[in-house]
Amino acid sequence: MSSASHADAAAASLTERQADFAAESITRLAAALNTVLFGQERLVEMVIVGLLARGHILLEGLPGLGKTELVKGLSKALALASKRVQFTPDLLPGDITGNPVLEEVDGRRKFVFQPGPVFANILLADEINRASPKTQSAMLEAMQERRVTVMGQTHPLPAPFFVLATQNPIELEGTYPLPEAQLDRFLFKLDVPSNDVGTLERIVLHREIGVEPAVSQVMDAAQLETLFGHVRRVYMPPTVANYIARLVQATHPGAAHAAGVKFGASPRAALALAAAAKAKALCDRRINAAYEDVRAVAAAVLRHRVVLDYGAKLEGLTTDGLVARLLEQVPAQDKPLPSSLAAAKV
Repeated sequence: MSSASHADAAAASLTERQADFAAESITRLAAALNTVLFGQERLVEMVIVGLLARGHILLEGLPGLGKTELVKGLSKALALASKRVQFTPDLLPGDITGNPVLEEVDGRRKFVFQPGPVFANILLADEINRASPKTQSAMLEAMQERRVTVMGQTHPLPAPFFVLATQNPIELEGTYPLPEAQLDRFLFKLDVPSNDVGTLERIVLHREIGVEPAVSQVMDAAQLETLFGHVRRVYMPPTVANYIARLVQATHPGAAHAAGVKFGASPRAALALAAAAKAKALCDRRINAAYEDVRAVAAAVLRHRVVLDYGAKLEGLTTDGLVARLLEQVPAQDKPLPSSLAAAKV
């Protein structure tokens, strides 16, 4: 390898000192968010991992569990511009993306594009599954390309741009299942669990209806961009990349461990697993992604990307149950490790 190549490799690698500094910033962010949402440390951790992986996040849970407050607290802690859209059945695509408005400019009347609420760093799509599929599809280009096209004109969205959507369980009346193409754009789908007695007691003692909790800013956009760069420089070992590939392949019908699967995960799921695993490693002060990082984020990445067949649902199989089965049955190594160095040389 040439000296220039060595220099490029050194510049691309993440140092342990940088990882420690990044982890300290992440810890402060987690502490700020844990003051907003009591008793949900695991959920807060996964939201931060998804953010660092530069992905969109879908939060599912019953009303009143604090999903909206968590997203609002995140925007305050990061000092990012945020907008909120309350999705309803009568919401139109232009209500999200924006519309051309006829205005008088230099003595002439012309259409001028008026940006919609999607032009923000963080878009809170509240109860996204209450809008019609046509309106939900207006989010596809924004989530994938980070831009919107209206009447043939393309408008870039601010950077960074994240969609954090909340939805109620599909079984509730007045909701529409999200299209599969849109679900695939979400890096994570996170379930928001109900609170236990101790957490409910803290909420009663420290919260009031209509009063938002105070959240301190812990970093700015420039610091967040630095963290994004650190995540990209976390090393992905080839063996871990191979594990990700085999795990995603195992979700497809016909695979050895995919009984009950109708549709498997897409290549985008493999990319999502890799990005999330690297972010999880950085949160844990490590400069290399590991098998444990993939396992930690697998359910959040795969649960909304795998479709079970009717028979599996009748038998009570869930996507979370399938992912747990895959993590148990798909080996981390694609071949057994040698029992000794001598065997490895054979």
